[in-house]
Amino acid sequence: MVSIDDVRTAAVRLHGVTVRTPLLRADALDAICGGQIWLKPECLQRTGSFKIRGAYNRLAAMTAAERARGVVAFSSGNHAQGVALAARLLGIDATIVMPSDAPGVKVDATRDYGADVVFYDRYTEDRAAIATRLAAVTGATVVPSYDDPHIVAGQGTAGLEVAEQLTAAGVVADLALVCCGGGGLASGFALGSGLPVITVEPTGYDDVARSLSGGAIVPVDSPRATICDALQTLVTVPLTFDILRDHGTTGVAVTDAEAAQAVGFAFRTLKLVVEPGGAVALAAALTGRVDLRGKTAVVVLSGGNVDADIFAHCLAA
Repeated sequence: MVSIDDVRTAAVRLHGVTVRTPLLRADALDAICGGQIWLKPECLQRTGSFKIRGAYNRLAAMTAAERARGVVAFSSGNHAQGVALAARLLGIDATIVMPSDAPGVKVDATRDYGADVVFYDRYTEDRAAIATRLAAVTGATVVPSYDDPHIVAGQGTAGLEVAEQLTAAGVVADLALVCCGGGGLASGFALGSGLPVITVEPTGYDDVARSLSGGAIVPVDSPRATICDALQTLVTVPLTFDILRDHGTTGVAVTDAEAAQAVGFAFRTLKLVVEPGGAVALAAALTGRVDLRGKTAVVVLSGGNVDADIFAHCLAA
């Protein structure tokens, strides 16, 4: 398991590397939700998402011998960029296995950070198996996107910051809405913030919510296309599931259309660029999927790496 002490250790490692993203308020959002909403815009984080937190914490914990052999990761884009930048900062060779339909902006950024990219078909191939085969050739370390204690602890620093920022503002929050794929951010956030967490996933990929509801891990049963590419994970893992279950976490899902509308709201009202997968928690607040009337809530905007065509589609929604 991962503890709050692990999150605090990660915060020390990340000092001066990651951005301490602010907590923001918007009167228009409060009026719609009927509560007091505090936004944690990780879309303003280095690499455009929270993923650099866990990636750097994981790579910084490697031995010199491990660093010399490099790393392999698999990701649709945000973890890819986090690992690629962390590897560059630490002088480590990185190879990233990415789906062939990953947004071009994420592929280009991953390469710009210095990583090699290997493509796969997300519907017919096993990305973890591909990464394992690549690592076997060179002895590289496989860096998963959420199934690793250092990754979870690193993501938890976002929650730790929120706890400190709320305390500084003299505010006691009731809960947090957190975008969720495999549960790395949500589980880390629960540890770091100490807040009750509600996970938010895209409809059809709400396996974490269903797993928590049923008390056992269940996978996505019919993978399909979604504009929330960052959250297209097929199954959670015991590490993140156990943390979320032990914290009494529940989950909800939002549609692609609702995520798209949240992207538009973030741009027009909050003046923030958020990708669809990074906007699902905001969508849950805007639609009332989670009733925030009379409550003080933290809403995490987990990423802002979005292709121009998808962004235009969202603004027109």
